[in-house]
Amino acid sequence: QVQLVESGGGLVQPGGSLRLSCAASGFTLDYYAIGWFRQAPGKEREGVSCISRSDGSTYYADSVKGRFTIYRDNAKTTVYLQMKSLKPEDTAVYYCARGGSSCTAEYDYWGQGTEVTVSS
Repeated sequence: QVQLVESGGGLVQPGGSLRLSCAASGFTLDYYAIGWFRQAPGKEREGVSCISRSDGSTYYADSVKGRFTIYRDNAKTTVYLQMKSLKPEDTAVYYCARGGSSCTAEYDYWGQGTEVTVSS
């Protein structure tokens, strides 16, 4: 069955880096867009980044542009989110999700999340 498993979260100091992984199984990764979302305590879930299926176009929330990079390794069936210059406001549970052919399509499968804490 379709599964998405996130990993790579943890505790990091402000200014530090983390790389999150989203391991996909049960479907052909390069047929779908994959998005990263996050939810901070007491806040609504927000979209962070997405990589499309068709041409590999990438999209970022304004709050992470220039600091986060999304990329996919279809051979490893994994989508990564490289996060640099992390700020305390990046603290959240991060989720990956399967979209459609583009990043604007509905997301139908979600991972369980990986927690990121940015604190000194």
